[in-house]
Amino acid sequence: MLKIYLLTVLTMAMLISCEAGNDDGKMEKTNKQKVVELLKSIETGAQEPVAYINPEKYIQHNQAVADGLAGFGAALGALAEVAANDPAMAPKVNTVRVFEDGDFVITHTDYNFLGPKIGIDIFRFENGLIVEHWDNLQEKVEETASGRTQIDGPVDVLDRDKTEANKTLVKGLLNDVFFGADPDKITDYISTEQYHQHNPGVKDGLAGLGEALTALAEAGMPMVYEKNHAVFGEGNFVITVSEGIFMKEKVAFYDIFRIEDGKIVEHWDTIEKIVPDSEAMNTNGKFNF
Repeated sequence: MLKIYLLTVLTMAMLISCEAGNDDGKMEKTNKQKVVELLKSIETGAQEPVAYINPEKYIQHNQAVADGLAGFGAALGALAEVAANDPAMAPKVNTVRVFEDGDFVITHTDYNFLGPKIGIDIFRFENGLIVEHWDNLQEKVEETASGRTQIDGPVDVLDRDKTEANKTLVKGLLNDVFFGADPDKITDYISTEQYHQHNPGVKDGLAGLGEALTALAEAGMPMVYEKNHAVFGEGNFVITVSEGIFMKEKVAFYDIFRIEDGKIVEHWDTIEKIVPDSEAMNTNGKFNF
């Protein structure tokens, strides 16, 4: 069944790409729309959105998925087989927020495949087609320290004219606070009046953040940011992609910040363990932007 599904996906992608290229009468969809439709197809089984992926070039950075369109098709086929054997495991996809930065589209999604998860995905486009994908997935929890969910909160992209200033603000937070150049500057970046927290183990506010970090350090398991790989943003949303240590394991940190009036007022994240290269399904690396 998996081989048949994969062959169907590949064939449909080729045919639909050709049709799209020959139909000048259709209104071109935005890159955001293409990504949202592609992710939703994981739930619906719709094959048309696969045509948004370049069939000749699709660089995969999810360590559990093989490279190329074939790898994407195989992953979908595996999910379909699981759902066929157990309908309760049928995938669900609800993309809650989406923003873009140049050729990159970032999505924040409530998933349910092989168990409930929160995912942050990054797609890169060339000539209207997806050519590269990165992501970070974290198990969904029922109760969080702040009482907020891992994905609720504002979704509208605002203040697009402040994109570069907001990215600069977040880069300053990374350098001074996350990487320790001048931690006392934290109030230059994060609001002292409102800091809504969606990390499941951290309470709201600067006090909640300090409490959580202190508890980890005292337990001999400090959260350590070692290197930043990318910063993307649109308007009031900025995402950073970094690597470091959490719970004594090598991890990828994907952090989304919401900025209002020059200060960070909200934070979402996903933290995922990095597997050794020898165990990965592709050779593209977890980062490599």
